[in-house]
Amino acid sequence: MKKLITVMLLGIAIFTFAFSSPALAGDAVSGAKVFSANCASCHAGGKNLVNAAKSLKKADLEKYSMYSAEAIISQVTKGKGAMPAFGKRLKADKIEDVATYVISQADKGWK
Repeated sequence: MKKLITVMLLGIAIFTFAFSSPALAGDAVSGAKVFSANCASCHAGGKNLVNAAKSLKKADLEKYSMYSAEAIISQVTKGKGAMPAFGKRLKADKIEDVATYVISQADKGWK
Protein backbone atom coordinates (compact mmCIF):
# COMPACT_ATOMS: atom_id res chain seq x y z
CA MET A 1 0.00 0.00 0.00
CA LYS A 2 2.83 2.40 0.87
CA LYS A 3 4.45 1.69 -2.47
CA LEU A 4 1.20 2.44 -4.33
CA ILE A 5 0.75 5.77 -2.54
CA THR A 6 4.38 6.72 -3.22
CA VAL A 7 4.00 5.91 -6.92
CA MET A 8 0.74 7.90 -7.10
CA LEU A 9 2.28 10.95 -5.38
CA LEU A 10 5.31 10.78 -7.65
CA GLY A 11 3.03 10.61 -10.69
CA ILE A 12 1.05 13.63 -9.51
CA ALA A 13 4.26 15.60 -8.90
CA ILE A 14 5.64 14.77 -12.34
CA PHE A 15 2.34 15.65 -14.01
CA THR A 16 2.15 18.96 -12.15
CA PHE A 17 5.68 20.04 -13.08
CA ALA A 18 5.46 18.79 -16.65
CA PHE A 19 2.38 20.87 -17.46
CA SER A 20 3.09 24.05 -15.53
CA SER A 21 4.56 27.25 -16.93
CA PRO A 22 8.06 28.23 -15.91
CA ALA A 23 8.38 30.37 -12.79
CA LEU A 24 8.62 34.03 -13.67
CA ALA A 25 10.25 36.54 -11.38
CA GLY A 26 10.47 39.54 -13.70
CA ASP A 27 7.97 42.31 -14.42
CA ALA A 28 6.10 41.68 -17.67
CA VAL A 29 4.89 45.30 -17.95
CA SER A 30 8.46 46.60 -17.76
CA GLY A 31 9.53 43.76 -20.07
CA ALA A 32 6.98 44.87 -22.68
CA LYS A 33 8.53 48.35 -22.74
CA VAL A 34 12.09 47.02 -22.98
CA PHE A 35 11.03 44.51 -25.66
CA SER A 36 9.33 47.24 -27.68
CA ALA A 37 12.44 49.45 -27.56
CA ASN A 38 15.07 46.74 -28.17
CA CYS A 39 13.58 43.56 -29.61
CA ALA A 40 10.45 44.36 -31.60
CA SER A 41 12.34 45.38 -34.73
CA CYS A 42 13.20 41.69 -35.27
CA HIS A 43 10.62 39.99 -33.06
CA ALA A 44 7.38 41.97 -33.45
CA GLY A 45 4.39 39.82 -32.54
CA GLY A 46 6.66 36.97 -31.49
CA LYS A 47 8.03 36.50 -34.99
CA ASN A 48 11.65 36.24 -36.03
CA LEU A 49 12.43 38.29 -39.14
CA VAL A 50 15.93 36.82 -39.46
CA ASN A 51 15.02 33.12 -39.07
CA ALA A 52 11.27 32.48 -39.28
CA ALA A 53 11.66 28.91 -37.97
CA LYS A 54 12.95 30.21 -34.63
CA SER A 55 10.10 32.48 -33.60
CA LEU A 56 9.14 33.36 -30.03
CA LYS A 57 6.00 31.25 -30.28
CA LYS A 58 5.68 28.71 -27.48
CA ALA A 59 6.08 25.68 -29.76
CA ASP A 60 9.31 27.04 -31.20
CA LEU A 61 10.66 28.06 -27.79
CA GLU A 62 10.00 24.52 -26.55
CA LYS A 63 11.41 22.93 -29.72
CA TYR A 64 14.70 24.80 -29.34
CA SER A 65 14.88 24.44 -25.51
CA MET A 66 14.30 28.16 -25.02
CA TYR A 67 11.05 27.98 -23.02
CA SER A 68 12.55 29.08 -19.71
CA ALA A 69 13.52 32.40 -18.23
CA GLU A 70 17.08 31.14 -17.79
CA ALA A 71 17.48 30.23 -21.47
CA ILE A 72 16.00 33.52 -22.69
CA ILE A 73 18.08 35.55 -20.23
CA SER A 74 21.22 33.78 -21.43
CA GLN A 75 20.45 34.38 -25.11
CA VAL A 76 19.52 38.03 -24.62
CA THR A 77 22.59 38.64 -22.46
CA LYS A 78 25.17 36.83 -24.60
CA GLY A 79 23.53 36.85 -28.02
CA LYS A 80 23.74 33.92 -30.42
CA GLY A 81 24.03 33.63 -34.18
CA ALA A 82 22.51 36.73 -35.78
CA MET A 83 21.13 37.96 -32.45
CA PRO A 84 23.35 40.56 -30.81
CA ALA A 85 24.25 40.47 -27.13
CA PHE A 86 22.37 42.93 -24.95
CA GLY A 87 24.29 42.24 -21.72
CA LYS A 88 26.25 45.47 -21.92
CA ARG A 89 23.28 47.53 -23.09
CA LEU A 90 20.62 46.37 -20.62
CA LYS A 91 20.77 45.78 -16.87
CA ALA A 92 20.18 42.23 -15.64
CA ASP A 93 16.79 43.08 -14.13
CA LYS A 94 15.58 44.50 -17.47
CA ILE A 95 16.70 41.36 -19.29
CA GLU A 96 14.81 39.28 -16.71
CA ASP A 97 11.74 41.46 -17.35
CA VAL A 98 12.05 40.78 -21.09
CA ALA A 99 12.24 37.03 -20.43
CA THR A 100 9.10 37.24 -18.29
CA TYR A 101 7.32 39.19 -21.01
CA VAL A 102 8.36 36.78 -23.78
CA ILE A 103 7.18 33.72 -21.83
CA SER A 104 3.90 35.38 -20.85
CA GLN A 105 3.25 36.38 -24.46
CA ALA A 106 4.20 32.92 -25.73
CA ASP A 107 1.70 31.43 -23.28
CA LYS A 108 -0.99 33.77 -24.68
CA GLY A 109 -0.10 33.03 -28.30
CA TRP A 110 1.31 36.56 -28.78
CA LYS A 111 -2.15 38.15 -28.84
